[in-house]
Amino acid sequence: MNWIKNFVRPRFPSVFREHDDTPDNLWDACKKCGEMIFHRDLKTLQKVCPGCDHHMRIGASERFEALFDQGSFERIDVPDVPHDPLKFKDQKKYAERLKDARSKTGDKDAVQVAKGAIGGQTSIIAVQDFHFMGGSLGMAAGEAVVTAGQAALENNAPLIMVAAAGGARMQEGILSLMQMPRTTVIVQQLREQGLPYIVLLTDPTTGGVTASYGMLGDVHIAEPGALIGFAGPRVIQDTIKEKLPEGFQRAEYLLEHGMVDMVVHRHKMAEKLANLLDLLMGGKVPQAAE
Repeated sequence: MNWIKNFVRPRFPSVFREHDDTPDNLWDACKKCGEMIFHRDLKTLQKVCPGCDHHMRIGASERFEALFDQGSFERIDVPDVPHDPLKFKDQKKYAERLKDARSKTGDKDAVQVAKGAIGGQTSIIAVQDFHFMGGSLGMAAGEAVVTAGQAALENNAPLIMVAAAGGARMQEGILSLMQMPRTTVIVQQLREQGLPYIVLLTDPTTGGVTASYGMLGDVHIAEPGALIGFAGPRVIQDTIKEKLPEGFQRAEYLLEHGMVDMVVHRHKMAEKLANLLDLLMGGKVPQAAE
């Protein structure tokens, strides 16, 4: 028997141990102005900084909740595509990158699709999430855009595409680039049926997305401050060896030069979309069930 146990009083762990039940993510810092924002307030503000009005990046679920009436929507399943068809590996296996991205976002791939009502009218929204491998366009993302278009055709409903991407997914090579013509075809089918296709350009929308479905909309709406273009400004500046204009490739610059139709604040986006759909559809959109 250890005599120390008989004569030395036990510690009081509830008093002396280091213990903190407070979450370490209650506050978020705005990357533009540095203001600290309480996480609940930030969610209520749809991740728009109250100090400098910077529009932070948001995920698919947050976007659906913000745009659909009463935040009510139904997810649309996207058919599975071949997993890692090229067995690609750089510093890390592609399969591992996919696993990490799925764990981080909770989604299967970069584009999610949902059906709901906007201003009382049945609509389809496809959201590209930059948090999933930079929103890169691969086979699964391309399949999701096509699925969204088909859902719009089946429901005689408009399609709203919320774009955010760094371009094509290099780990899928030519299979990724093939999604550009595939998505272009579905947009053309919407046009032939007389259904509106509205593109919401968010930060950033670049690369192959701007070379395909990202710039094929009947109406192009941009969020304030969004970076939009094919090649990034740094690449362009290094290529032409000239200093670029102030605000080059930002939403406001593109509006001034006729590349987008309007720049709309995130808090006013749902109302703007409802007005546009009412105008473009002229009563052709089926009313959502009450």
